[in-house]
Order: sequence, then C-alpha cells, then structure tokens
Amino acid sequence: MRRVTTSAASWSCSATTSSPGCDGWADRSVAASSPGIYIAAPEGDTGKSTIALGIVHRLVSTVARVGVFRPISRAGDDRDYILELLLAHATAGLPYERCIGVTYQQLHADRDAAIDDIVERYHAVAAECDAVVIVGSDYTDVASPAELSVNARIAVNLGAPVVLAVRAKGRSAEQVAQAVEVCLAELNAQHAHTAAVIANRCEPMELTAIVEALRPLAPRGYAVPDEPLLVAPTVADLEAAVAGTLLSGDTALMSREVMDVVVAGMTADHVLERLAEGVAVVTPGDRSDVVLAVASAHAAEGFPSLSCIILNGGFELHRSIERLVAGLRLRLPIITTSLGTYETASAVGSARGRVTMASQRKIDTALELIDSHVDLTDLLAQLAIPIPKVTTPQMFTYQLRERARSDRKRIVLPEGDDDRILKSAGRVLQRGIADLTILGDESQIRSRAAELSVDLDGAAVFDPRTSDLCDRFAEQYAQLRAKKGVSVEQAHEIIHDASYFGIMLVHNGMVDGMVSGASHTTAHTVRPAFEIIRTAPGISTVSSIFLMCLPDKVLAYGDCAIVPDPTVEQLADIAISAAQTAAQFGIEPRVAMLSYSTGESGTGADVDKVRAATELVRSRAQRILVEGPIQYDAAVEPSVAATKLRDSPVAGRATVLIFPDLNAGNNAYKAVQRSAGAIAIGPVLQGLNKPVNDLSRGALVEDIVNTIAITAIQAQGIHV
Repeated sequence: MRRVTTSAASWSCSATTSSPGCDGWADRSVAASSPGIYIAAPEGDTGKSTIALGIVHRLVSTVARVGVFRPISRAGDDRDYILELLLAHATAGLPYERCIGVTYQQLHADRDAAIDDIVERYHAVAAECDAVVIVGSDYTDVASPAELSVNARIAVNLGAPVVLAVRAKGRSAEQVAQAVEVCLAELNAQHAHTAAVIANRCEPMELTAIVEALRPLAPRGYAVPDEPLLVAPTVADLEAAVAGTLLSGDTALMSREVMDVVVAGMTADHVLERLAEGVAVVTPGDRSDVVLAVASAHAAEGFPSLSCIILNGGFELHRSIERLVAGLRLRLPIITTSLGTYETASAVGSARGRVTMASQRKIDTALELIDSHVDLTDLLAQLAIPIPKVTTPQMFTYQLRERARSDRKRIVLPEGDDDRILKSAGRVLQRGIADLTILGDESQIRSRAAELSVDLDGAAVFDPRTSDLCDRFAEQYAQLRAKKGVSVEQAHEIIHDASYFGIMLVHNGMVDGMVSGASHTTAHTVRPAFEIIRTAPGISTVSSIFLMCLPDKVLAYGDCAIVPDPTVEQLADIAISAAQTAAQFGIEPRVAMLSYSTGESGTGADVDKVRAATELVRSRAQRILVEGPIQYDAAVEPSVAATKLRDSPVAGRATVLIFPDLNAGNNAYKAVQRSAGAIAIGPVLQGLNKPVNDLSRGALVEDIVNTIAITAIQAQGIHV
C-alpha cells in the first residue's frame, strides 16, 4: 500500500534527455500536502463522475475536510457540472473558482506554463484539505490521442496515484483487457502509479469475466455494471432537445427520467401494447386517437406511468381532445414541437442524461453501484489518510446509515400521501438502510412515486381503510383500552387512522419501528405510542434527545421536545435514557445536568431539583458518568471546567447535556442550530418499549432519511 509522492529532483528531465516520458520539459512535482487520488480516463462516457462521486462520498465519512480539484476544465460561461456535483458532496468548503486549474485553451497554448499553474493551484487547495479527489479531463474539448498522457503527467506532478476508468459498454472482457493494457503502458511511460482500474458500464453478464481479465493487469481491478438510469435524459432534457414548449402538466415532473421512447407511428391499440414505465411517447399533434388513448392509459389503473407526451409537427390539439385531456387533470407533461416525426425521434434518441447535483435518484443509484462493486476501503487505504480526531456531521450521518444497513430493520411510514416521505423512502430503499412499509392507497402511492422518479418496488404498502388486518387490530386495541371504555366499534374507527394502524404494526412485531410527523402533529404521532406500546421496563418517562452535529463533534441534548417541566424523578429518567440512547449512536455518554449554577455554588428550588436528580441518577445507574448541577460552559469547555470543577470526569468533556426543563432545552437547541450552524437530528424519542420517532413538519428529505436510520438502529438494540 504505497502512496506516490514525487519531487522536482526525482522526476526532472533536461531539454536534451531522450528517456521515456520526457519531451523537453520538466515535471515540476512537489510532495502533496494532503492525500490526493486522480481519476483519469482514456475516452469519454466512462462514468468517471460516478466513480469520483463514490470516492468523495466514502472520504467524507472518514475525514473532516474533503476537497475536489479539476486540473483542466472548459472555458466559457457554462459551469462544470461534474465539479458542481462533487462540490455539493465535498466538505472542505472551498468555492468553485478555487477548485479549477486551467482551461483546455491554456493547456494547448503553453503546456509547461499550464502544468505549473495546475500544480500551484492544486497545492493551494490541498493545503486546506485532509484528502482531495482530482478528476481528469473529459474528452469534450479538442481531444487528442495524447490526452491520457497529459493526465498521467499531471497526476505525477501532483503526487497522486491514478484510478483508471475505462468504458466496458459494448465490449467483451478481452476487449476491455486490451484497452486497459494500452492505457497502463501509457501511464507507466509517464511514471504514474496506477492504484486501481475500474471498468465501468459493463454488461451485467460480463462482470465476472472482466474482473478475471483485469486480475493479471492491475493490483486492483473492479467491474461496475451498466445502469441505464444514469444516462437516462430527463423530460426537461427532451424538451430542450426538440426545442419544445410545455403545453400542460406539472413542471415539477420535468425532472423525471425518461427510460425509453415510443414513436407512435401506428394505431392507438398497438401503441398501448408498447407502453412501459417511464416511457416518453412521440406522436403528431393531429393524431387525436393516439393522444387520447395514451393520456387515458397514463391515468388508468393497471397501465404504466409515462414520463411525458411529445406532440410533434407543430399541430395544435383539436379543441375537443384538448378539453378531454384537460378533464383528466393529468400532471403528465405534454410538450409540443414544430419538428417533424423523424427529426423529433432523432433528437430524443440522441439526448443523454447526466448525473447532476439536482438528480438525487441518479446520485443514490451511483453511490450504491460504487459501494457494491468497488472495495473503496482497500482503495483508499493507499492514501495514508490521517486518523480523524473529530466527528463531522457527514461522518456521523454516514456512520448512522452504515450501522442501519448492517442489520436491516423494517420501518413503517404512515404518511404515504406526502411527497417528502415517498422521496425519502426511495432513497432508503436504494441505499439499503431499511426495509419499509408505507401506509395509504397503494395505487395512488405507486402512481405518485413513479411521477417523482421514485422506485418503491421494495416497499410493502397497506391501506388502513381497507386492510384485512383492521378487524384484528381493532379487537386488540379494544382490549388494550378496555379500562378506558373503548368498544370494538370505536376501535374500528380509530384503527383506520394511519398513525394508530402503524403503531399496531409495531405492536404486533410486523415492523420494527415507526417514523411519522411530516404532516401530523407530535401529539398525533406520540399519543398512539403512549397508549399501545407504552414505556420500557424501569422507565416511567417518555422523553427525547436531539443529536446536535457540530463541525467537529456530536452532542446529545435532552429533553427538548416532550416533557415541559420534569420532576426530579422525570429528570433522572431523561438523563438515564439519554445516556443509553447516546451510547446506541456511538457517543460515549458523559452526562451534564445543566443549571444556572455549578457545583455547590448556588441554591434555590431550580438548582436543588437538578442536584437531587443528579444524585438519583448516580444511585439508579452507577455506571453512568454524571455531573450536576453544572453550567453549560463548564460542561463543554475544558478551560472553564479547570476553574470550576477541576477533578470532575464530566466537566469540560460532557457529551450528553440535560436541560432542566423544556423551555431551556428547546430554545438552546434552536439557538445552537441557527447561530452555530449545527445540524439537529431529532427529536429522537426514548423510553418506549419499541422505537417510534417524530418528524418536524418542516422536515427535509435528508432529515427523514436520517430519522429512519436512527429508528432502525434503535430497533437493533445496539449499545456501544
């Protein structure tokens, strides 16, 4: 496992030298100030950006500051979409302009000067990073047979090992191996160290053969299967390709991927036979029979969900057909173009999609492909990456998802009518974080998911209004609430509520946990859990923590969402539960019971309550490190702790901070979130027999994914 670092002395060539790799100019390399890895390709369409994305994603889970650098980029007003994509996932916080070396024009005008500029600009970036992913040229500007050699020379000058990406689409294993041999010879001629070879876009049946063919050629050879979704254009891409205009439909669906195209040059019945999920239908605007048939099929249950209809020829829809289509109230985009059938078919057939920062489904698919087929841990072991002393938000959320993936649990999502839930569900299933059950009308859920380009094939869907489980759940609920006078008839009405139905799934062990609250109140989520699941043994208080992801560490704040004014016993319950919850997520619990006074310096009812709760924690859970009463600064700042509580094992090092009441806790977490830029994950409910978690009604897709991962980990019952 060696990391290549080079110096000007070791690689310089004089103007009269005729040794391989020297053509009269000197490689001006200096040792890289942080580990870098260079992704190069010998041709276009290798999926280099997919590989780069996978490496960036893994690096941000390992070190705090991951940067991206493009040695050569296109000139002009159009920004480099690959660089923008990667910067959206990088964590060094460097602006776009600093992450570019030179333009193609500068390189062709004066190669030596361009190399000098690239080296200088790279090291300025690397000095502020723990690791850098360097993405080579794209073969989109003035490509030449020597372009791989140029990339190799740049990699040597930057002291970075090369990951060689080759395109396997349409090639046999032998042809891939031959292409790799030629590339490796070119890289070796420039003294570049090749860390790995990744054959991308492989025919699925050729994966094993390609890996075997690469084995004798490279120390690490990987094969990644072709995934049509990654190159599928969006509806917006097709609109641009045909110079079209959106006639009707939901603009939010313009980002949906188009998986195939049907050119409707036949009768309507034959068109219907050829429809498939995500297809775009091209038909002349005056073919009223086809337009009506296709639009009706899209709206009908049992037919696939289309991506769009393109009306070519510049014909306007007949008024009656236009009224009929409008009456269907379709969200399906309908686009018009003046191009003829042949020109339209040619334009849409040549349109190619990209993995951009806005295409989340493609991003998730790309990450899963690289994770599944490339041993990134082994590959990155070559980079001599320093062991991190901090935990960044990206590192923490990656660890959450990996822990959830290690023992997949089934989580129920009651709010199947919320687009955020559907998008989150697609991401969770794509990344293998958990198995999912979604509640709601199945046909509506799956239809809307298709419109949103969300794949829910792996999810189970139950309708609480019609499910065969309703009778069973109603009888169980009536028994559980018999002392409250709930009859079976009343229970039937209650069980039709998605939150109650979801909790009954948890209660019966049909799922392992529930996440709700995106479109319901906290009470609507928590009340059924109180009534049915109830509290864990030894705990009488249900409470919550927020996992506060600061730039360099993660703290647990409790209780910031549930108990307004806890008693001494409740405060002790909250502290013990919070310590246990923190441990589940890899946070070593050192509990600070917060007050406006530290140690014995203050008196009063509020301070005395915290003091009594601290003693109760010590007596009930002797293994928990706890300190209180203590002020926030003494709890987290070592210099303050050295003055106020010198010998405390918690002061200055607290990881679990327990606020005296909801007023203090809720305001504190929001102040830190907004003023310090912390990411607040939660509230994470604790104290229940089985995991149920509440979402903020303003939750983003990322928040929901994290909460599902947290719930899955709680269901695993892991204590670190």
